[in-house]
Amino acid sequence: MRTFLSPDPKSTGVFPHEHLLVALLPVMAYVGVRDRRLPRRAVAFATAVGSQFPDLVDKPLAHQFGVLPSGRVFMHSLPFALPIVAGVLAYGHYTERPRVASAFVVAYLLHVIGDTYRSLLAGEMPPDLLWPFVAAQPRPIVPFWAGIDGIHVRLWTAFSVVVLGVTLLVVLRDIRRQIRRRARA
Repeated sequence: MRTFLSPDPKSTGVFPHEHLLVALLPVMAYVGVRDRRLPRRAVAFATAVGSQFPDLVDKPLAHQFGVLPSGRVFMHSLPFALPIVAGVLAYGHYTERPRVASAFVVAYLLHVIGDTYRSLLAGEMPPDLLWPFVAAQPRPIVPFWAGIDGIHVRLWTAFSVVVLGVTLLVVLRDIRRQIRRRARA
């Protein structure tokens, strides 16, 4: 089994805890140096969700429902990621929470880079980054982490639904608060 920290040249996958560490450590270091304290809960939550976001969407759509050619296209692809990044940064500006938005964006982009860093370091453009304009890199239909009878795929799908559902509720609650606040002002 390979990990990001001790890579096997045959594999390019990064595990969820590695994505979290690669995103959380720079955010914590930045906040620690700048503010001399740990990040607030909202920044930590946005970092955690952003570090997993592409896999929370792509893995279930590819491996559970079969609507994507791979678990590393769609949210891992720049034609979709860049508009999401712009939207999150605009939302952060509008709600006067640029740090929270920036934490999500940094974590999201570090996830994408983490999944493609070997090709990028070799000076190659991974085809997954340009999907759907370029065909996705061929990968096994059943991922190496699927487990016996695909149990881990089903567990990841359930986890994804919970995390994305909670995140959606938090964002909708925040939008409602922002609308009320602006209506009173």
